[in-house]
Formats: sequence, structure tokens, C-alpha cells
Amino acid sequence: MVSRPMRNAPAPVYLSLAAAAALASAQWLVFVYAPVEAEMKLTQKIFYIHLPLAWWALVSFFVVFVASIAFLRGKKRHWDTLADAAAEIGVVLAGLALATGSIWAKAAWWTWWTWDPRLTTTLIMWFVYAAYLVLRGLDLPWERKAAVRAVVGIVAFLDVPLVFFATRLWNSVHPAGTMASRDGLEPEMRLAVIACLAAFGIFWLALLLLRYRLARLEERAQALRVGQQIWEELPPRPRGTGEAPPPQAPPAGA
Repeated sequence: MVSRPMRNAPAPVYLSLAAAAALASAQWLVFVYAPVEAEMKLTQKIFYIHLPLAWWALVSFFVVFVASIAFLRGKKRHWDTLADAAAEIGVVLAGLALATGSIWAKAAWWTWWTWDPRLTTTLIMWFVYAAYLVLRGLDLPWERKAAVRAVVGIVAFLDVPLVFFATRLWNSVHPAGTMASRDGLEPEMRLAVIACLAAFGIFWLALLLLRYRLARLEERAQALRVGQQIWEELPPRPRGTGEAPPPQAPPAGA
């Protein structure tokens, strides 16, 4: 029997529980079901985390792109809030993708970093969207600041297709990551990759909704604080029952 608090819980709570179960199942597939790669051994298992991090980072930046266009069209605050939430998640996921990619590179290429086209465009993308988040500190009216951020969110997305197609546009040592048969993945490995992508997708959606709800609550709290400040700055009302003071008699001869 479901308790009353659980029945009234918001959707992100259920998504978080589903994400926990999906991630646990995906890890079983990664470490138990999928075979160990012959050359890289256990280090290859990083691939099952690295790829979902990179893919869902790109999805986050696509959400920023769409929400920024929607904001410029309608000037609705919730679109700016959604873009901001997606950018935060995207920057974190892209940073983790770069970190796990460096661990992979050390095992596969004997170096922590190489100026490969995929790695270089990903690093540029990370810096651009980190700068997008820094723009929150601009000393501008809210609507103008949100418009500036929306323009940056749209322009910044130009780097996302370059990241995705970097291995096709330039000579790259980075794997294409398409999960096609030519990638050399065993069926068990391919199933584990798909499960990880789906599990991270549920986790990503839960994070996005939770961050969006938190941001909306922060906006309401800020509005309440501003309203309280305005109320405190009003002149005091006349003492008594709270009614307006009686009008004074007109001067003599009026």
C-alpha cells in the first residue's frame, strides 16, 4: 500500500527512484554480463560511463538551444530557467565526460590528453557553456540579461554538431561511438551500452526536472523577499484600528 506522502510526491521523485533502479541494473550488465575486452581489460568498462555522459551532455545543450529560442520568442521566464538548469547539468556531464575520456586515453593512447578534434571541440564546448553560466552574474536588468544569455545559448550550440561529427569531418583517433557492427562491440557489450544510455537518460531527466523545480522555488522566494522589502519601506499606517484617519475639517471660509 502506497503511503500518502508517496502518492503526493512530484514526478521527479518517481523518476529518481526509477533512475536508481535502472542505473543499478545497468551496472550489473556492465560488470557481470558484458565480457571483459581482450586488450584494455577492465579499463574498457569506462566506456559504458563515458559514452552516456557525453551523449546526455549534448542533449542538455540542445535543450538550452531550444529553450533559448523559445525565450526570445515569448519572453517567458520559465524558458530562461529551463535553459539555465539544462546548461548546469550539461556542463557537469561534459566535464565528467572529459575526465573519464582522459582515463580512457591514458590506457589506450598512453597519454592523458591529445589535441584530437573530438577532444578539442568538446573542451571548447565546455568552456563556452561554462561562460554561459557565468553570465548569470551580469549587473543588468533581468529581462536584458536573460536575452543576452539566450543569444549566447543559441550561438554556443554551433559547436555541438562539430563535437558530434568531429570523427567524420577530420582525421581522429577517437572512436566514432555509433555502436554499429563495425565498431567491434560484442552483442553483450552493445546491450550494456544501450542499457547505460537509457538509465542515464532517466537519471538526466530526473536531474533536469529537480533542478528546474528548485530554480522556480528560488525565484518565488526571491519575489517574496523583494515584496517583503517593499512592504517594510512603506510609510507606517496610522495607529488604531487600522482604518484610514478621518478627514480633517476644511478651513474656515472654505
